[in-house]
Amino acid sequence: MSPAYLIGAIVVMAAVTYLPRTLPLVLFRREIRGRWVRSFLHYVPYAVLTGLTIPAIFSATRSWPSAAAGLVVAIVLAWRGRPLLIVAIAAAATVWVTEVLAGL
Repeated sequence: MSPAYLIGAIVVMAAVTYLPRTLPLVLFRREIRGRWVRSFLHYVPYAVLTGLTIPAIFSATRSWPSAAAGLVVAIVLAWRGRPLLIVAIAAAATVWVTEVLAGL
């Protein structure tokens, strides 16, 4: 790989990641007043995070029932306001126990 190619690839990647983040700031200079639009934009990060996390949860285990059990435990603990570390450890432990008990 030549240095020119590497520098070009870095410049292209920087432009591709920088433009989507700066264009909204440039295009929308005034405050968004629409109630529906503000409500929609409020939930976008949660929807994106869910869309990225759920497939990863089900592909990270040996079987989908153990993944589902870990997901349920994580949702219940998070809903009850437990710290993130506790939620992650409990979900991972649930997956492990489920797979051991199922003999997978």
